Amino acid sequence: MCGRYASSADAEWLEEVFEIDDVPDPLPPARYNIAPTDPVVAVVERAPKDAPDRVVRKLVELRWGLVPSWSRDAKGAARLINARFETLASKPAFRRALAVRRCLLPADGFYEWYTPDADPALPAKRRPPKQPFFIRPADGSLLAMAGLYEFWKSPAGEWLATCTIITTTAEDAVGHIHDRMPMTVRPDRWDAWLDPSVTEGAMDLLDVPGSALEAYAVSRLVSTVGNDGPELIVPLEES
Repeated sequence: MCGRYASSADAEWLEEVFEIDDVPDPLPPARYNIAPTDPVVAVVERAPKDAPDRVVRKLVELRWGLVPSWSRDAKGAARLINARFETLASKPAFRRALAVRRCLLPADGFYEWYTPDADPALPAKRRPPKQPFFIRPADGSLLAMAGLYEFWKSPAGEWLATCTIITTTAEDAVGHIHDRMPMTVRPDRWDAWLDPSVTEGAMDLLDVPGSALEAYAVSRLVSTVGNDGPELIVPLEES
């Protein structure tokens, strides 16, 4: 799964990289320890209400943890932070969003926790603690994670916009740490992935970054949700 990630790019850089038409103010600040139900920055394409035939690419704020439009309440959002590629087209929670509400979630990288080998005879409190790793593009580029988003209306009439990250089986660069990893979309496929008029073949646009990623151990400070800052993504041997 992908349960924590870092996203520090400012609006100006994201506007240039993703060729954004509309940048609202303010956006969530740079974060190095984004957790489920936190607000996140996403790239979407939507048609304005006053110009339904014109699609606008926007930076928007979404809450991480999908709440399907038909949900009775928003309590299950933390369980839907990830959408498995293998069941993406069949699960009711994701099927409609896959067809028309796809997004990109810009990230510096994401975290996974590795459990060191230990004697199972030892009591749990004496076993080695999990070691967090930061996983990012080896060339230092931006990670454009593939996501889906939804709109949910509460019984009181309030709207909530939420999202989920699509994951798949991890390749060797990450697989020795965790068995799942986020999927991405290559820049030459961004237009098609974001276009809400493209309702079929969207899954063929997804990519597994695999060997393009690097992973290194970081401080266990990231394991506490309240901790944040660029020091969390510094390699352990340099901190």
